[in-house]
Amino acid sequence: MNFKQVRNISLVLAFGLLAPMLDTTMTNIAINNISHDLHTTLNSVQWIITAYVLSTSIAVPFSGWLTQHFNGKYVFLVAQMMFGLSSIGAAMSTTVNVLIFYRIFQGFAAGLIMPLVSNLLVNIAPRDYFQKLMMIVMLPIMIGPVFGPILGAIIVEYGNWQWIFWINVPIMLIAAALNFWIVPSIPATDKTTKIDWLGITLLGFGSASLIYGLSRAGKLATFNNSDTWLFASIGLFALFIYVIWGIYKKKTAVLPLVLFKAPVYAASTVNLFLAGIITTGPMLILPLYFQQGRGLSILQTGFWLLPQGIGMLLIRPLLLKLLDRIGARYVVWLSLSLSILGTMPFGWIDSKTNILVISVVLFIRGLGIGGVIMPLMTTILMGMDKKLVPQANIGARIFQNLGGAFGSALVATIISSYLSTHHTSLANIIAYQHAFWWSVLLTGLMIIPSIFLPKYVEK
Repeated sequence: MNFKQVRNISLVLAFGLLAPMLDTTMTNIAINNISHDLHTTLNSVQWIITAYVLSTSIAVPFSGWLTQHFNGKYVFLVAQMMFGLSSIGAAMSTTVNVLIFYRIFQGFAAGLIMPLVSNLLVNIAPRDYFQKLMMIVMLPIMIGPVFGPILGAIIVEYGNWQWIFWINVPIMLIAAALNFWIVPSIPATDKTTKIDWLGITLLGFGSASLIYGLSRAGKLATFNNSDTWLFASIGLFALFIYVIWGIYKKKTAVLPLVLFKAPVYAASTVNLFLAGIITTGPMLILPLYFQQGRGLSILQTGFWLLPQGIGMLLIRPLLLKLLDRIGARYVVWLSLSLSILGTMPFGWIDSKTNILVISVVLFIRGLGIGGVIMPLMTTILMGMDKKLVPQANIGARIFQNLGGAFGSALVATIISSYLSTHHTSLANIIAYQHAFWWSVLLTGLMIIPSIFLPKYVEK
C-alpha cells in the first residue's frame, strides 16, 4: 500500500476512537444534571464515571489476546458496535443503577478500542510511515479532553444529558461502516497463543482495585483512609502475584516482563504513568477554576479553555518534523518544558488575573501537553517485534490508566483537604493553586526517565 492508502486507513481508525475519547469528558460535564433527573445523590451518580474507568482497565488485557486469535478488523468492528449499543442503553436509562450497568459495557468496549487502534496500525503501516500515522490516530486522544467539555456543555445547555450518549450512536455507525469498507483484513497474529486467564485476571483485578482505591481517596479528601489503603493494598498484591506469574510464564504471559528489560520501554511506561497524572489532574480542575473561581458559566468555561486545545493541535506538525530530526528524547524534554511553563503560572493566578493572560498560559500548556504522550507511544512501538505489540500496548495502557486515576484522585484530594480546613473567600483559588504546583513537580520528574529515551532517530 502507498502512503495515501495507509493514511486513509489511519483516518478511519482515528475516527473510531473519537466517541470513546469524547465520552468521558462530556459525561463529567453532565454529572449534576444526571443526578437531578434520576433523583439520586451526587455520590451515587459518580459511579457512572468510576464504573467506566474500572471496566476500561479490565478490558485492556483482553485486547491483545483478541488480535492474536481473531481478524483484527472484525474485533475492532465488534468493539465499535458494542460501544454504540451500550450508548443506546445508557441514553434510555431511567435509574442510576441501569445507567451504571450500561456504562460498564461502554467502558469495556472503550478498553478494547483504544489499544486496538495502535495494534492495527502497526500491522498495516510500513515502518517509514509509522510516526506520521501515529500523529493521525493520536489526534482524538489529544483533542477529546479539550473539546469534549465544550461539546458536552452545549448539549447540556440546549438539550438534555441523554444526548451525550445518543451522539455516540451515529458516530459509531459511521465508524463501523468506514471500518468495514476501508480497513483491510488483518489476520490473527498468533492463533497458537493460549489465553493467559490468570494473567489477565491479575492485571485487570489489580488495576481495577488500585483505581477504585484512588477514586475513594478523591471522594474522602485524603489518601489516609481505610478504603484507599485496603483496595490499593489488594491491587498491589495482585500485581505482585502477576510478577511472579510473569517470571514463570515468560513470553507467554499476557504482559511479558521481558519487555521491561528494555530501558526505552521501561522509561516510556513510567512516563506514561506520570503523563496520565499531569494531563488528567489539571484537565479535571481547570473547568472548576473558571466556574467556581471566576464565576463563569459552562459555555464561557468551554470558550476560555479553547486556547489549550488550539495549542495541542498546532504542535502536531512541528512534532512530526522534530521527531524525524532529533528523536523522542529531546521532543519529550521540549514538551515537558512547555508544559511546566504553561502550568507554573497557575500557582499564582487568582480570581483577579487578566483572563487574556490566562489564555496565553493555557495556549503554552496546550503546546506542551500535546507533545508528551504521542512521542512516548511511538517510541514504545517502533522497531518492536509485531508479535509483542499487543502485549506492549497492554502495559502502556495500564500505566496510562493508572496515572489518569491517580491524577484525578491527587488533585481532588489536595483540593478537598484544603477546603475542609480553610473557609475563606479565597479558599477555592488557593486550593487550585496547590494542586497545580503538584502537577508542576510531577511534570519535572518526567525529565528523569526521559533520559533513557532514544536521542537519535532510527532509520
